[in-house]
Amino acid sequence: MHRDTNKTVLSATGLSKNFGGIRALHRVDLTVRDLEIVALIGPNGAGKTTFFNCITGIYSPTEGDINIDPPEGVKKRINGKKPNIITELGMARTFQNIRLFPSMTALENVMIGRHCRMKAGILGAFLRGPGTRREEEETIETSYQLLKKMGLERYVNEEARNLPYGMQRRLEIARALATEPFILLLDEPAAGMNPQETQALTELILKIRDEEQKAILLIEHDMKLVMNLSERIIVMEYGRKIAEGTPQQVRENPDVIRAYLGVEADA
Repeated sequence: MHRDTNKTVLSATGLSKNFGGIRALHRVDLTVRDLEIVALIGPNGAGKTTFFNCITGIYSPTEGDINIDPPEGVKKRINGKKPNIITELGMARTFQNIRLFPSMTALENVMIGRHCRMKAGILGAFLRGPGTRREEEETIETSYQLLKKMGLERYVNEEARNLPYGMQRRLEIARALATEPFILLLDEPAAGMNPQETQALTELILKIRDEEQKAILLIEHDMKLVMNLSERIIVMEYGRKIAEGTPQQVRENPDVIRAYLGVEADA
């Protein structure tokens, strides 16, 4: 199928979020096109994770609209929908603090991601007819193939808590991919990684976009990763969008240098 890479698959318009008297987001506009890699950057407290929480249903925005338009599917306004419904509609995310099931194996963690695509309900699982067993076998196979793509096959039966930190990050991405999203949201995927792990992660994210055919929106503090990976960068400060453009344009933007890159430029 030919994909129209100019098609906007996610758009947030005039998104605001108040917590009591505090305005954490102020009229933020953001779009992501199909198969595009977009980075959302800014100092701590800029509102990046609040923005992610609004578009994934954890928070309900105070104002504004969020629309998704999958490559194959129908455009939908998703304001106020629950996180599990948004996942089913094709938007998956990882979290800043890893949220794996620590005492489950790597394979079981990915299988949980597959759950929203399975047809057999609780009754089917209980009765375990041939259809249910077949679906279970397919789920195991699909989950194992995802672990292989992420370079995690050697940990298939290892409890998640025993995986090295960088591998736990990969496992969380594998579980998100198991939901079959058209767009993947990564919240600080390189946090806590050493330079070698970060370089490997950069290559992995490019591979996911190219081979798995996903659009990617990421929050990240590692400026080298952001500059190497992103086609477009959106910069926030104090809950507002202050700049948007290519890595080169953002690097040269005086507002960005003042707010953020000036602090980080020598890091």
